[in-house]
Amino acid sequence: MTTNVLNPYLEPLPLVAILRGVQPTEVVAIAETIREAGFRIIEVPLNSPEPCASIQALAEVMGDDVLVGAGTVLTVEQVRAVAEAGGKVIISPNTDVDVIRETKRLGLISMPGFCTPTEALAAADAGADALKLFPATALGSQGFKVASAVLPDLPVLAVGGVSPANMPDYLAAGFSGFGLGSGLYRAGMTVAQVRDNAVAYASGYRALSA
Repeated sequence: MTTNVLNPYLEPLPLVAILRGVQPTEVVAIAETIREAGFRIIEVPLNSPEPCASIQALAEVMGDDVLVGAGTVLTVEQVRAVAEAGGKVIISPNTDVDVIRETKRLGLISMPGFCTPTEALAAADAGADALKLFPATALGSQGFKVASAVLPDLPVLAVGGVSPANMPDYLAAGFSGFGLGSGLYRAGMTVAQVRDNAVAYASGYRALSA
């Protein structure tokens, strides 16, 4: 992988925590336990309750130690709202060049989703810093391995359907990391439950890469 703005956050542990449904009143406690497990990127999807309030709270507490941002970002207006809340990374389920360009104009990190090589190349041309294959099961590890011959030289994360059991296949295919959603956090989980999940994912990845 070439030098990339995300490297300092991905190299220690290339796992992105997706906190879909998290409440602003609980987000800091949950994020702290995830950070303790080694995660360095935390995403609050915009279809969560008061997402910008959660992002602002995390940005104030985490500082530069953790890259905090938003997921499910679909419009330019949402990019601006996340920037105002202190978010630093914009993650989308799709490839929207206007969203990518506005993200970069505001000095934020862009990680759009793609499902085909055409979308990946368009995202890179618009300035994306990294890509996520979403859902990862669309191409699968073998499909990605074939497609990677023509993909841009950017980190690619697998998101959707990732489990400790299939991580080895994705890593062998050339993925740079993973986005973890319901297997890590679901609305209503306690901090202790999230801690157990985060430690299990982090330990599982480290065992594979040892």
